[in-house]
Amino acid sequence: MGWEREAFLRSLSSLSANTVAAYGRDVADFITWAERAQLSGPADVDHVCLRRYLAYLSTRRLARRSIARKAAALRRYFGWLTRTGVVAVDPSRRLTAPRGEGRLPHVLKPEELDALFGEGHPAPRAADDDAVGRRDRAVVELLYGSGLRVGELCGLRPADVELERGQLRVWGKGSKQRLLPMSEGSVAAVRAWVGSGRAALVTEATPVDALFLNRRGRRLTPRDVRRIIDRRSASPTHPHALRHTFATHLLDGGADLRAVQELLGHTDLATTQLYTHVSKERLRTVYDATHPRA
Repeated sequence: MGWEREAFLRSLSSLSANTVAAYGRDVADFITWAERAQLSGPADVDHVCLRRYLAYLSTRRLARRSIARKAAALRRYFGWLTRTGVVAVDPSRRLTAPRGEGRLPHVLKPEELDALFGEGHPAPRAADDDAVGRRDRAVVELLYGSGLRVGELCGLRPADVELERGQLRVWGKGSKQRLLPMSEGSVAAVRAWVGSGRAALVTEATPVDALFLNRRGRRLTPRDVRRIIDRRSASPTHPHALRHTFATHLLDGGADLRAVQELLGHTDLATTQLYTHVSKERLRTVYDATHPRA
């Protein structure tokens, strides 16, 4: 009996394409290792085998977060194999891995935001007057102003944006839809892009339902967004840092944790609570720097 990897991936229809791809890579890596160990299929795998695989990953100097993610993928994979009758007993039950390092998300400093937006923020800078510049400005405004994931931004359609109401419709993880407010800067930047920037990049290959386009007239990709942020940043900055900064600034300003959870599209409140730790760190820094007896 085969490993049934493709059938397993097809069963993940409720997950995002990026998540399915990650599961696919993790399961494929395990299958490669297992076949080198002379295992012909999932029925040959037991709990000890999985523990040996995780130990092998540790010798490869993988980060604990990466090993924990791979263990989670294997639990889901073998859980599916058990439910579908491919294996009689789930060898991944109680399979544990080292917990991740628990790193706090990076929050951009005011000067880093200024570099991204340019001098005179929120007014556009001169470099934002051509088609590509208007697109880049709108991308940065939405990532910070609405806290979008990069995949959510790339998947936006023109019909998802309601400029008059200042809101946009986003499809998040698990194909869950949420309605988000737009900042004034986002509205102005997207209006400038849609009004005169987008048409300059349209080609015969342009998808009609793509809001943001790359220089080839195709839908903007996460890699394109990374290049945009790299071009505008004074120092290396990941696009997701803008989402972290969005959430932390809301909490610093007194926003309710549940409201921030809804805006971010988090299923679990514990994920959103991570940002409260960031805020506490910022408060501690201010206290240590300003209190005379700190």
